[in-house]
Amino acid sequence: MPYLDTTETFDPDSFDAEVIGVATSLDDHDSGSHQHQRGQLLYARRGCVRITLADRLCLLPPSRAVWIPPLTAHRAVMQQAVDYRSLWFRPDLSDSLPGDVRVIDVRPLLRAVLESIAFADFHEDWRHGRQAHLLGLCIHEIRDAPQEAMLLPLPTDRRLVKLTSRPDRMPPELQVLGGAVGASSKTITRIFQRETGMGYQQWRQQWRLMRAIELLATGHSITYTAAELEFSSDSVFIAFFRKMLGDTPRSYLDRSQQN
Repeated sequence: MPYLDTTETFDPDSFDAEVIGVATSLDDHDSGSHQHQRGQLLYARRGCVRITLADRLCLLPPSRAVWIPPLTAHRAVMQQAVDYRSLWFRPDLSDSLPGDVRVIDVRPLLRAVLESIAFADFHEDWRHGRQAHLLGLCIHEIRDAPQEAMLLPLPTDRRLVKLTSRPDRMPPELQVLGGAVGASSKTITRIFQRETGMGYQQWRQQWRLMRAIELLATGHSITYTAAELEFSSDSVFIAFFRKMLGDTPRSYLDRSQQN
């Protein structure tokens, strides 16, 4: 298929092929909440995508992909230029892929397969010959790809709706949050432990990490990112990043871009 024009309307559910793909770039795009009958694999070659689900926040850094099962409501927000590939798998094929949302690292073999499928004709026959092997390899690579910890569970308690309605806004300190919602620190900690599987402080640190990657991947400096996330200095931020991911911010982004 040709590179998809950003002005085109596109409905992946209107096709019969086992898998269809697109290749395109978007600037400052908000998809709005939507869902497909097909399962979707969204791969960010360049740039960063924030995806909001009903109960989770998902970040898609460069060279990563997210698998979204059929009929999963999601909203994708792309800041600045994002170069991506998207594949949609017919529901019967989606049954052989993971049953839940996951972010995966795209290794060289999967990346090559994604490129081939993304530029294939919408009416390609994937049941025979080379194309059938290519599709089978794609499904195998998605299932076996290393997972990335870029999914953040969101609390559903009504008192915390404002906290989760703005995923780009820094969550407050625990005591400040308690005063704002009229609940004790212990109560909030129990809510987060019950609804997200982690305490508030741990949840907030994971949010800061994901937001840091998003800011850096969209061109912001380490100094700007550290200040935006309320770190006392660049060095404190770098130490936090290294503790969370085992790498410095610059090395992490350089490796992603090289991939």
